[in-house]
Formats: sequence, structure tokens, C-alpha cells
Amino acid sequence: MSVLQLRSVSCGYPGKKVLQDISFEVPEGDFLGIIGPNGAGKTTLFRAITRILKPWQGTIQFEGKDIFSISRFVLAQQVATMLQMLAMPFSFTVEDFVLMGRYPHLGRLKNPGETDLAIVRESLELTDTLSLRERTLNELSGGERQRVILAQALAQRPKLLLLDEPTAHLDIGHQIQILDLVRKLNRQKRLTIITVLHDLNLAAEYCDHLLLLNEGSIHTHGKPQDVLTYQNIEQVYKTVVIVKENPVSKKPHILPVSTSYTDSTQLI
Repeated sequence: MSVLQLRSVSCGYPGKKVLQDISFEVPEGDFLGIIGPNGAGKTTLFRAITRILKPWQGTIQFEGKDIFSISRFVLAQQVATMLQMLAMPFSFTVEDFVLMGRYPHLGRLKNPGETDLAIVRESLELTDTLSLRERTLNELSGGERQRVILAQALAQRPKLLLLDEPTAHLDIGHQIQILDLVRKLNRQKRLTIITVLHDLNLAAEYCDHLLLLNEGSIHTHGKPQDVLTYQNIEQVYKTVVIVKENPVSKKPHILPVSTSYTDSTQLI
């Protein structure tokens, strides 16, 4: 069963088309990574999937229904979006911030009940942030804040989780921590994941499938080993790379080659 399906989607901004004829499906339980160089259309595609942009042509369906025919309130009960680290104008406590993830499931003016509070606690435990629940967001480190934002998304109890560069501005340790957690939820909870990633090696390690965009169109869509070939990367990113196999995970690993070596006969 497809959780998300795009059919011949084209969209963009006033006077500028960015995406052209985008079609793909995301089956239930998949972990899809959207990759591509700057300006390829990743952000525009993410905005279309999250209903910020309406397609000029084509359709985007969630479980067989056009997402623009579903009320935002109902859609928010099933689809959660984790954006990049947010600037917080108000200093909410961690627990109150995560509790906001329950609002789509509450009626107007309805107070959270025991079930909602239990789900919040479970989300905090899953993201290892329960010990932070009484601290304010502005007191947290970047890695802690990302985990709290993820906890809020999980509190929605979504079927589909959309992540916009969840590892941006994080060091390698926190990058692995966040993606390990997301993959654990994907495997154990059968949570369908779509994430935009810049780091090709992280995309290769964690994603089941990759969607490689180039100049607003799909260049390649498939398993990491089929997408991340040196031919595809060099054609799309306009740079020389060597692709090896990670000896532990057996996933493709990309080694960039400086232009100072591109004329060398020592490349293998």
C-alpha cells in the first residue's frame, strides 16, 4: 500500500517553475531520502508534500486521497513534520512543547487527558529527553533540541513522518544519534519516513530508497547502491568522486576528490 503518491507534479513560485513532472510512490514502512544539489528542487518538493505549495499540475495523495481535500486538522493526526531547528520566541518547557503535538487529536478547548499525557511521556522516553522535560527549550543544546522537536512529532502518533534536513548544524555524533533513533522508529513502529538530506553518506547508510533530483526533475529513484553510482553523482553534482563499499554496512560510501587531483593518473 502506498502511503504517499505523487503523479505528474509540477509546481514552483510566481514566474518560476521549479519542479517538472514529478511522479513516485512511497510504500508503507519505507524510509525515503530526497537528495540532490543546491537548487535541484528538494525544498520545493518538501513544501509541496507538506501543503505549503499547491501543485500547478498533477496530484499528491495521502493514502489515496488528495492532500488538499483533507482538512489540515485531520491530516495533522496522521502526518507529522519535523523542520530544521526552530528559533523559539517563547521559552516553553520541553514537556509543554511536546504536548503541542497532541493538539490535532484534541477537540476545540479540550484539555489533554491521561492518554495524551502518557503519549507525551512515551515520546520523551523514545527520544531520551524525559530528563529534560522541565527545562526550557532555550536552555538546550542543538542535539537536545532536535530530539525534542522529534518527540513533538512523535506525540502526534503519525503514520508518515516528514523530516527537513534533521541533521543540519549538528556534529557527527548528534547526526548519528538522530538518524539511529529515526531508523529505530521506522523499523520497530513501521513508521514511514521521508527526509531531505544533504549528506550522501548518511543518506546511503540510513535510507531504504533514494530520490535524486536534478534541475527540478527526478534523475534516479531506487536503492542507495543503484542511485549513488559515481556516474550519477558526477553527472548531477558536477564533481569527481570515488564510490566504495562501506566494509561494515555494505552500503555505498562516497569519497570526494579534490580538483587538484582530477588530472592525476593515480586515481583508481
